[in-house]
Formats: sequence, C-alpha cells, structure tokens
Amino acid sequence: IQLASTIPVSLPRTSSSGLFGFFGDGGLSAPWAACPVLGCCRPEVPLWERGRRHIVAGCPWTSWALTLTPAQQVMDLGRHASRRFFNWLYWSINVGAVLSLLVVAFIQQNVNFLLGYGITVGCVGLAFFIFLFATPIFVTKPPTGSQVSSMLKLALQNCCPRLWHRHSTRDSQGTQTLPAQRSPQPGPTPQEDMANFQVLVKILPVMVTLVPYWMVYFQMQSTYVLQGLHLHIPNIFPEYPSNSSVALRAEGSSYKIPEAWLLLANVVVVLILVPVKDHLLDPLLLRCKLLPSALQKMALGMFFGFASVVVAGGLEMERLQYIHRNETVSQQIGKNVYYAAPLSIWWQVPQYLLIGISEIFASIPGLEFAYSEAPRSMQGAIMGIFFCLSGVGSLLGSSLVALLSLPGGWLYCPKDFGNINNCRMDLYFFLLASIQAATALLFIWIAGRYERAAQGPVSQSCPSRDRG
Repeated sequence: IQLASTIPVSLPRTSSSGLFGFFGDGGLSAPWAACPVLGCCRPEVPLWERGRRHIVAGCPWTSWALTLTPAQQVMDLGRHASRRFFNWLYWSINVGAVLSLLVVAFIQQNVNFLLGYGITVGCVGLAFFIFLFATPIFVTKPPTGSQVSSMLKLALQNCCPRLWHRHSTRDSQGTQTLPAQRSPQPGPTPQEDMANFQVLVKILPVMVTLVPYWMVYFQMQSTYVLQGLHLHIPNIFPEYPSNSSVALRAEGSSYKIPEAWLLLANVVVVLILVPVKDHLLDPLLLRCKLLPSALQKMALGMFFGFASVVVAGGLEMERLQYIHRNETVSQQIGKNVYYAAPLSIWWQVPQYLLIGISEIFASIPGLEFAYSEAPRSMQGAIMGIFFCLSGVGSLLGSSLVALLSLPGGWLYCPKDFGNINNCRMDLYFFLLASIQAATALLFIWIAGRYERAAQGPVSQSCPSRDRG
C-alpha cells in the first residue's frame, strides 16, 4: 500500500510550474512535459487526475484501517508492546517508501512508466490477498456505531446551550408521534458518551498543537527537495563524463537521476534510527527508569523539527550568497535544467537527519498517544482525527507558501516561479522555525496540564479509558 501511495508524479520545474506546481498541480506536469506539442496530451490529463483522486480517496482509509487493525492485535499486551508495534509499523511504511522511491521511480523515468505502475499494482494486489487470507486470525471487536454524532451533540450542548435547547425541544416534539417501544441501539450509554467526550476535550488540544509540527515535517517533501534541486548533485554514473555544463546527464547517456531520489535521505534516516531506538535506546532508558512519556517524546521531536528548519534556513542563506556572486552550475535532473550553487547536496544531510529524528520522536509517539489514550469505543475516531490534523498541517504549509508568493512576499518571483534563486526561502524557513518554537512552548504547557490531570483521581475513575 505504501509503495503505491509514495509514488511521485513530478517535482517543480524551472520553467512554468514553480512553487505552486510543487504544492498543487505538479502532478499534471509529467504528461505535459513529455509531449513535444502542447495539445497532444490533453486526453491523458483526466486519466492522471482520476488516478490522483483515487489515491487521495484511498490513502486516508488505508492509513487509518491499517494502523488501527494491527494495533488491536497487541492491545492486551501492555503499553510496551504498543510502543514497539508503532515503531515497527512506521519502519515497515518507510520500507515501502524506499522501494517506491528507489526502484519504481527509476524504472518509470528510465525504462517504462507503465511498468513502474505495474509493479505497484502487483504489490498492492499481493498485500490485499495476504490481508484477506489472514483476516480469520485477526483479533476484532464488533462495530458499535459511530460516536461522531454523539460527540458533536455534546459539543453543541456545551458550547451553544441555547441553540441545543431549541434543537432538543424540536426533536422532543417530533418524537411524540413515534411508537413508545424502540429497539435498543448498540453502543455506549449516555454516561459513557459523556466520559468519552471529557477525554476527547483533553486529548484534542494536545493533537491540535501538533499541526505546526506537521507544517515543518512536510517541508522535507516540498521546499527541502526544491532547495536540493538548486544545490550541486554529483554524478552517480561515473562511466559517463561529468565535466560538461550539464553534470547529471552526460550527452548520449540514457540514464537520468529521478527527482524522487532526493526524498530518500529522510526515509533512510528513519530506517536506520527506528531499530536503534527500539533495540538499544528504549531498553536502556527503561532499565534506568528514564524512559520518557509519549508527550515528552513529542516535545523533543518538535525541538528537532525546529532545529531542522533553522539548519535549512542557514544553508539557504549560504546558497544565496553564491547565487548573488553569480557562482552557479547548471545541472539537468529529469527533463529540466536547474541553475544551482556549487554547494554539494550533502550539506542537506543535517537537516534531513534532524527531521528524521523528529519524525521518530514526534510522529511515532503521536500515533501511540492517539491510540492508547483514546477510549476504546473512540479509538478509530481519534486515529482519524490524528491523520486529519497532519493533512491540515500540510494544507496550512501550502497556504503559507501561496500567501508568501503574492506580490511583495518573500517567495514572489514573477519571472520564473520554479527558480528559488530570486526568492528569500531562508526567511520562510526562519518563519516556520518561529511558529514551531512558539507552539512547542504551548504544547509543553498543555502536555504538562494533561499529565497532571491524568495522574489525578478524575482520570483514574474514568471507566472507558484504555490504558493498555
């Protein structure tokens, strides 16, 4: 599943797509770029758009279900088992990402595009049948219905009591004509609904303050890659000469570096650090009784995310100094030529390393927190809110870029939107760092109140909480 969801369609071009193409409609640039005539690809665009919409529609459901269902298998084994499960779930997701970025992207760009998608279709089909045949051995719980409507009613009742009073009066008048005997409805009782609502009110502020972290996190798939395209990328095919003006694709060579390979840095960091954390760091801290809670790990992850964008901003300042001195090299990646600073792309390793560490300390414990702290009857809803808020963070980051790309903004470049050499992306990174620092302090305060309340008698008496 992850193999299909991480297939990149395209990255921004220096001609006409630019930052807006990177965040928004960049997926349509690949078929258009492959056409020698502008109008020859018009029939293909709806097909690509339908494919994108199917992925967008399917990924949230698979992310939610394929996280919740396996987590239920270790639910009764304690918090330590849940923590290890989420570590290795995240690791397996990144294994799929490596296969998608390293193998499939290379085949699509250098061999055959249809063959690349055929590989993903085969992998998804194999995963589907394995999941289907293993269904009888899964630990499942019977559905009790959605609690979203109950939570919305309680929220309306607490926030707008007058509006709720008019609504309940109207409902009571309408139900007088209904039969007195009703079949009992499955699900929690009203008392359990109220207890679940109180837990939701405590959890939601913690999850909302993670949104700025997601704004920082998704930079690795957007502005970090865009920055890397304007740094010198060494030639990985030494059998071809590399002293020409186009360093990445020697004349006559049929092999090209896929743009998607720039995303491998973060994925490799996660693949290395998750086993280290699970087998070395966590057991050592557990023996010393110093293992931090999920909320403490999330705060630490925010710090590493803050450090990542600060390092990226410093690198961008140094890169722009070379650009202003007119010290550039041209390099071809895919079908596009980029004018880059003579700084090696290896200077991006620290920021990718930091964002990878932040992912381990913020994203994985965030999943663990959303699952373990939610009432059992609301675990699916809370996990859905967690994934929804990560999407909100990505959307807010895109909106901030669009706002700063308006006339007078730091990212405004009317001549060529895809060329960041005339933009101030360093200031954008520092703005993100400021937002992350401010919300990290707010998160620490909210998390402290949450942990103190969880140790009190109120949380201990809540019958619907799942502590395992």
